[in-house]
Amino acid sequence: MNIGFIGLGNMGAPMASNLAKAGHAVNGFDLTAPCPEGVNQVADASVAVSGADIVITMLPDGSTVRTVADSIIPAMSAGAVWVDCSTIDVESARAVASQAVDAGVLALDAPVSGGVVGAAAGSLTFMTGGSVDAYQRALPLLDIMGQKSVHCGDSGHGQAAKICNNMILASTMIATCEAFVLADKLGLDRQAMFDVVSTSSGYSWTMNVYCPATGVGPESPADNNFKPGFAADLMLKDLRLSQDAATSVNANTPMGQRAAEFYEEFVQSGGSGKDFSAVIEAL
Repeated sequence: MNIGFIGLGNMGAPMASNLAKAGHAVNGFDLTAPCPEGVNQVADASVAVSGADIVITMLPDGSTVRTVADSIIPAMSAGAVWVDCSTIDVESARAVASQAVDAGVLALDAPVSGGVVGAAAGSLTFMTGGSVDAYQRALPLLDIMGQKSVHCGDSGHGQAAKICNNMILASTMIATCEAFVLADKLGLDRQAMFDVVSTSSGYSWTMNVYCPATGVGPESPADNNFKPGFAADLMLKDLRLSQDAATSVNANTPMGQRAAEFYEEFVQSGGSGKDFSAVIEAL
């Protein structure tokens, strides 16, 4: 396929590179980041999408996605598919999808889980919202960039799944870190704690895969001075999105609200630029 890829940062670059390695022709554009090997760098976003079968974007926020939409949709071919992998607010996702459909372009919101490591390994999980036709057209590329994709429903439902997932993730990480701190103060060996919890009812992804305790469990950011696989700043962004969405539909999310407050305190007090599991240091 001919692919236009916009947004070649820490996530977008390895995703575009994997598509190029699989034999697809990829035209890439980013305001600051260079193109990875195998991706053809073009002068602007409209050039990247011109003649593309599928356009993929990986952008920082809803405002940027709306701005880019105004630029690329008029330049896209009728019947082409736009897959937005950014994590943004549900309202923006639905607005740009409607804008695309009005112009004869198929649209899919497809935020990801898996972080930079998953992007590089081609093992991301995609949560997608949009028409079944758009999903089926994009699926061969999603299968290259990830290990799993789920069609969650209409436009915006991919974003809804992402913010619900990350609200769980943040709350669970805080609880996992609290448990290790309590274990420390009770004199319980961290390895013993891990051996019990990882095979008992307290097991979780944050314990078994991404353990925040240094030297315990599989290698994680905790073993690399908390260099971010998923930065605390990005977790805060997603938690704010979850709470904005909760407010908009009058959903009661007290744990999600407290997690958002906790990560805001952590980021503002020195956690910016660290992995989200580094909250164990604050505790």
